[in-house]
Amino acid sequence: MADNYLERRQEDYERRKARWNLKKKHIVQVQRNVEKPEDEAL
Repeated sequence: MADNYLERRQEDYERRKARWNLKKKHIVQVQRNVEKPEDEAL
């Protein structure tokens, strides 16, 4: 095996994780506005 096998795997993992985190931050969250009735006894 190559001498820096684990180092390359760690770098690849960190790159994938960084891309995933960036993608996760750009997800648009749906805002739902629920209208409450005037008379809450209903």
